[in-house]
Amino acid sequence: MTEFQEPVYTSTTAGTPRWVSLAVIVLAIASIAGVGLGVSALNEAKSVGQASQNSLKQANDALSQRLAKAEETNQQLQSDLKVVTDKLDVTQTDLLAARKQTKAVSVAYDRKLTGLKTDVSSQLATKASTDDVSKLNGDVSGVKSGLDATNNNLQMARSEMGTLIARNHDEIDTLRRMGQRDYYEFTVTRKGGSQKVGSVEVELRDTNIKKNQYTINVLADDKNFEKKNRSVNEPIFFYTGGSRAALELVVNKVSKTTASGYLSVPKSAGTASASATTPAQ
Repeated sequence: MTEFQEPVYTSTTAGTPRWVSLAVIVLAIASIAGVGLGVSALNEAKSVGQASQNSLKQANDALSQRLAKAEETNQQLQSDLKVVTDKLDVTQTDLLAARKQTKAVSVAYDRKLTGLKTDVSSQLATKASTDDVSKLNGDVSGVKSGLDATNNNLQMARSEMGTLIARNHDEIDTLRRMGQRDYYEFTVTRKGGSQKVGSVEVELRDTNIKKNQYTINVLADDKNFEKKNRSVNEPIFFYTGGSRAALELVVNKVSKTTASGYLSVPKSAGTASASATTPAQ
């Protein structure tokens, strides 16, 4: 009996080459790595995009806030401008009305003045000559001066002795021009010693600004008398041996350290020497 054996095939005759497997593995690894890199890049891009989006949102919010604030400021400015404009309109309206009223009054006054001048001129032309008119003008000027002097006298107060009391330098000058008495203005200082005023000496002892009062010492005929807590513009009368009429001392203003006023002396006693003093209460 004859045995029959089948041929045996090895893997070398029908198998796949080894480098093909290696190539497949390398390609697979490369593919996996590429996918990983792609995923990583995608995640990074998403992160960058998210950050950019957040920054853009913050910038947009800040810009919106600035715009809102600017709009609010603009509205306030417009409101203030409207108020100022309204006030200016009112002021201009009042100004125009005042100007029109002033102009109307001025025109009416000019008309009345012109008419009065015309009437006076006509009456003077028919009733008086040129000399009479000149005399009339002189009389009117004299009357006016007399009225002014009378008006000034009426505004001044009178003392118990009937003399006019001046309250300031202008009124002292007015009394001086009347020529009835001599007036010596003075300013004395506390702790400054006595000061000669006319034929007497005065010394300021104290002042009270709140009550407008002062205390003063007067030296006349080698004798002193002190007047305490006397009021401003209140006359102090005293007599000297050289005059039968009273001398008058008035303080018009006091401060913490000074007192200002005047001494009024009768004309007959302006140059007389003093020999005795009798203070009047």
